[in-house]
Amino acid sequence: MPARYGGFETCVEEVGRRLAERGHRVVVYCRDAGDAEKADAYQGMELVHRGAMHRRSLETLSHTGSSVAHLMLHRTDAAVVFNAANAVYLPALRAARIPVATHVDGLEWKRAKWGRGGHAYYRVAESLAVRWSDALIADAPGIADYYRDEFAADTELIAYGAPIVSTDSSRLGELGLEPGGYHLVVARFEPENHVAMIVEGYARSAAALPLVVVGSAPYADEYGRRIRAAADDRVRFLGGVWDQEQLDQLYAGARSYLHGHSVGGTNPSLLRALGAGIAVIAYDVSFNRDVARTAAGYFSDAAGVSAELARIEADPDLVTRRAGAARARAAVYDWEVVADSYESLCLRLADHELVRSSRPFFAQRTGAAGRRRAEQHAGPAGAPEEVAR
Repeated sequence: MPARYGGFETCVEEVGRRLAERGHRVVVYCRDAGDAEKADAYQGMELVHRGAMHRRSLETLSHTGSSVAHLMLHRTDAAVVFNAANAVYLPALRAARIPVATHVDGLEWKRAKWGRGGHAYYRVAESLAVRWSDALIADAPGIADYYRDEFAADTELIAYGAPIVSTDSSRLGELGLEPGGYHLVVARFEPENHVAMIVEGYARSAAALPLVVVGSAPYADEYGRRIRAAADDRVRFLGGVWDQEQLDQLYAGARSYLHGHSVGGTNPSLLRALGAGIAVIAYDVSFNRDVARTAAGYFSDAAGVSAELARIEADPDLVTRRAGAARARAAVYDWEVVADSYESLCLRLADHELVRSSRPFFAQRTGAAGRRRAEQHAGPAGAPEEVAR
């Protein structure tokens, strides 16, 4: 805290500060980044800093293990664990009689960065999360459908909220940009976010406006090199932008926002673009269509990116219509409503209304989700989903 990276952090900050304002004690476990000074509190939330091993396969698990060990000695009435990968620690929380909900996130086992061992681990972790959580949280209908079909497991459907982004553009000049004068991508450099596809499609296009790329490649140098190799001299790479005010202005000032995420459920970057009221071009999977609907154009390959960019630059009225539709969609995703849902869930956990007691050691897969994916192939438009290219 404050949130600088990822949907989980954003959700914890937005929900946590609202629950603190309502009089609840909120404790947040933060990853120790080695900063000289560490705040003990932020916006009414108590912060506990714990270390982590800085290796891709161990960073999350090592931090969670340290956090759970601390929590067992400093109990709370309920706990919310983000990421199904952390399910191996749930028995410790249950042994300490701390009711726990697990936010299962997206379909992490589909991410190419994990390799065969990582894929297998995430598949097992999903089963353990179903077995050992008192409640499961899904942030998108597609994720809820997956857990229902694959495990016959109910979830609490709680999406993220969309910020209403200011139209201020006073700091764009620092980057040599003008409002409405560029296209924007904001994403971690991972294959499932299709940044290379977007850059390739842009390079093939005759777009007159530059493409601004915000993001970096933690543990993904090879994919980062591929992205840069696909670019031409119209593409500007800004790296990570951690100044939230400047990042918001980048969103609000863009002619269009290109969103390539494919496996993560309801994505905060897409919600931020909708809240900024800009034209959206999104990768064609059900998660993105559930959120943006008619506020976006869709692509499934580099040629589709080129075609959408041509439409955006040629038709100012289309940009205006999509901007209006984006604001309307953003209004549906209200952080106050999200906080209400988390508050209700945590109160039910604290009252032990959701405790599960009789389940097999491993939650059994039904195979229904796989059959459904085979029938649907991915996105509603009928195009096969490209997860790792």
